[in-house]
Amino acid sequence: MPADQFNSQFVPRATGSVMGFPAHEGRPDAIGEVHARPRPPIETPRLLIQLAFMTEGGSTVDHAVLAELSRRLGIAAPDRQARHHAMKWGQGTLRWERHTEFSTYLWEGPLEPGSADSPFGNGFSPPGTVISGIRLEIRKWTDDSEKLIAAFDPASLSYSLVENGKAGIVTDFHQDGDGLTRILVLDRGMSPSRIGALSQRLIDIENYRTLAMLGLPLAHSLSARVRRIEDRLTQITREMKASETRDSQTLLADLTELAAELEADAAASLYRFGASRAYNGIIEERLQALAEEPVPGYETWLGFLQRRVAPAMRTCRSVEERQANLSRKLTRATTLLRTWVDVEVEHQNRDLLASMNNRARLQLRLQQTVEGLSVAAVSYYVVGLIGYLAKGTSVFGHALKPELVTAASVPVTILLVWWIVRRIRRSHDDSAKVSHAE
Repeated sequence: MPADQFNSQFVPRATGSVMGFPAHEGRPDAIGEVHARPRPPIETPRLLIQLAFMTEGGSTVDHAVLAELSRRLGIAAPDRQARHHAMKWGQGTLRWERHTEFSTYLWEGPLEPGSADSPFGNGFSPPGTVISGIRLEIRKWTDDSEKLIAAFDPASLSYSLVENGKAGIVTDFHQDGDGLTRILVLDRGMSPSRIGALSQRLIDIENYRTLAMLGLPLAHSLSARVRRIEDRLTQITREMKASETRDSQTLLADLTELAAELEADAAASLYRFGASRAYNGIIEERLQALAEEPVPGYETWLGFLQRRVAPAMRTCRSVEERQANLSRKLTRATTLLRTWVDVEVEHQNRDLLASMNNRARLQLRLQQTVEGLSVAAVSYYVVGLIGYLAKGTSVFGHALKPELVTAASVPVTILLVWWIVRRIRRSHDDSAKVSHAE
């Protein structure tokens, strides 16, 4: 089959209209998702080698790799928006798929490939770091092929029957000298389409098993950090109880720093833990779909992975829940401490207002004292002026003595000055009241 013709059968076709009516803008993607992971038929015997690369969902590097491979074959490169692509390579087929954070390159070829058949040799530029590598052999179930089971590690050997006993699946989840996880499928009369579906399911289990376990190292590193924050929170809450020696401002700063550190760790681990849960869910679905039949003396894939993967997932969930619980405890402790800080500030404000009132009363007393002295001083000067005036009038022959005039003017002058000062002060008080009301 020509290469271009081979590619076209895997391209989903969705038009922008249905019977002449405009289609929803999301319809092509929704329809194409059904065909996003084609399951090509696979004949027995066959060899499948798949490499999964971490690409963080970026398509630029993948497209460059596919463009180079297509150039070497003399065919057109796939579209930049494509999520899967297939091309003939040697005696087999190379299939590419783009996933959320990784991409896979699967080569399907003869069981004993030549040196030029596999694309993963010199000249292949990886789009990222390898996260998973699989070597899946599909063989006819014969006495000779059954002897290959002895080559696997018996300590972790998983062997079961699937497809109503028409196939046996074998692996030990170990990596060979090339770093590939070896899987053996013994075929006892399956159709090519069923072999293709089974192969994809087994490959998915190994890929997603590895990806799900990426959360475990992160959980181990965060567990120690969460423990340290828990211990520090316990110490802070004990210090909060000692009201005599409590430094609320310092404790509040420490709590804020712990909360910021915890939220930063939670944000950094949010995607990884969520992805691990999603991948674990896919593993469980694929294992259930296998519908394994146990082989006496051997462990099933489901049994082995449940004992190995489930504890790791529980560890991830435990750390995630500890982060959530600790965040709530930090919030409550911070709220309580802020309440105490507000109460202390209110006490300080009360004392400050009391001190200001005392100063105001002292200032008022001083002002009243100064007013009394000013009345006396002004009156003294006014009486002195009256005395000078009385002495001057005696020159014109008046009978009144200047001393009598001066003495008589003293009480009148004092009362008059006191009345004027009081009137001025009242006018100032009325102006202040009007300004305060406005």
